[in-house]
Amino acid sequence: MTEAEGDTTEAPGGRRIAVLGEMLELGDEAVEAHREVGRMAAENGVDLIVAVGDALAKQLALAAGAAGVPDIAMVGDNGTAAAYLASVLRPGDVVLVKASRGGQLWQIAQALIGQPVTGL
Repeated sequence: MTEAEGDTTEAPGGRRIAVLGEMLELGDEAVEAHREVGRMAAENGVDLIVAVGDALAKQLALAAGAAGVPDIAMVGDNGTAAAYLASVLRPGDVVLVKASRGGQLWQIAQALIGQPVTGL
């Protein structure tokens, strides 16, 4: 996930937005791994994080805020994330959507590009 954040490009005048869900398969390393992703988001100049999920997403969001990400939104599910993004996106913004497959964040990406989505 941290490699994906570093590869995010920026359009002139746009923001770097990362929609990050929980990585579900990490076992005992899960909490620290989510904190590391939050810190890496700050290091990579992410302007807004939308953290999707529960306790692990909260750890990611807290670490990102402490590391300097200026704007953070916590949402519990993909439908709420998609609705929130639709209300805040501006021309030129670049959005990275990333999580483990179990989080099904592809639904958010499909909603953002106007494709039919089931399950939101």
